[in-house]
Amino acid sequence: MKVTLRNGMPMVKALTPRLLVIFPGALGDFLCFLPALRILSQDQQVDLFARSEFVDLVPSTVTVRSLECYPIHRLFVSQSGQEEELRYFFDRYTAIFSWMGSQQRTFVEELRSVSQGRARVFPFQPLSMPMHQADYYLTCVVESPFPAAAPPEIPLKLEAVAWAERCWQQHDLIDKPVLALAPGSGAQEKNWPDSFFSLVADWWRQRTSGTVVVILGPVEEERGVERTSTQGAVVARHLSLSQLAALLARADLYLGNDSGVSHLAAALNVVSVVLFGPSNVKQWVPRGQRVTVLSQQVECTPCTVSVMKRCAHRNCLSTLRPEYVCRELDRLLEATLTLTRGEAGITVNSEVYRTNP
Repeated sequence: MKVTLRNGMPMVKALTPRLLVIFPGALGDFLCFLPALRILSQDQQVDLFARSEFVDLVPSTVTVRSLECYPIHRLFVSQSGQEEELRYFFDRYTAIFSWMGSQQRTFVEELRSVSQGRARVFPFQPLSMPMHQADYYLTCVVESPFPAAAPPEIPLKLEAVAWAERCWQQHDLIDKPVLALAPGSGAQEKNWPDSFFSLVADWWRQRTSGTVVVILGPVEEERGVERTSTQGAVVARHLSLSQLAALLARADLYLGNDSGVSHLAAALNVVSVVLFGPSNVKQWVPRGQRVTVLSQQVECTPCTVSVMKRCAHRNCLSTLRPEYVCRELDRLLEATLTLTRGEAGITVNSEVYRTNP
């Protein structure tokens, strides 16, 4: 696909064209950003300053560097753009794209100073026109009309696939139905009650005689929350993103909150059910061919972060009953088994939105 980048900045002549991209988001944000990053890196090398773990997900033309580095932090200091060392660092780039610091006047001024006009600084999220986050990132780098962002491509690494095979053998998961559960997210307010996840896990074991794999991310580890959903389950923790991707790809079904893990499962084409509470579904729905979103769509959703954090009732999640989620999983399970047997006439949903009756 041939595209024209905004302002034509990456077409600036240089001996070795190279872009600098600054992206501060977490996993779900980054998976929405990947389609735009692939466009930026089509014909040139990109140095991406972001979370170092994203190295498992980027195209081969992208080098990941830590966002926690001197040149980036220095931009928040007034007059730093006059420093020779900083100018030398940024001189190597034909263009600079940043989704960090748009609300920080000093950062914007210093970045534009050291880049000598080759930098663009964008808000992290769309400020006015409502759209999916992935489409927003595309509008930042591609002239209108822009193509709708396809689900990000996530290639599985051979060593991670081998690790997942050993994991399945170690826990006796081969030939057993496996439900992957991700009961956490980056914000506790977006999480379905853990006791509900536990009820779904019990249902799965009784319904399929299968196994539940519970995925715990760094946030859950840091909080040290005792989770009832892990009882009787295989617990996966301390995973690299390549290992997480390989694990999800082997699961029969996936259930999770509005989270980065859910975006990854959707991109891997895993049959997924994603539970939305206070978040904006249209902006953050994980994109994939086999995604079903369940939401109560109560009158106060979506809500702002500040409202979400002080909400006293959390009806958008607490009234989303486990039995309803189990019915949806059962429907998808039957559809998946039918597809496995090669029978015609049943397909799995693509970004279907359902409201609990």
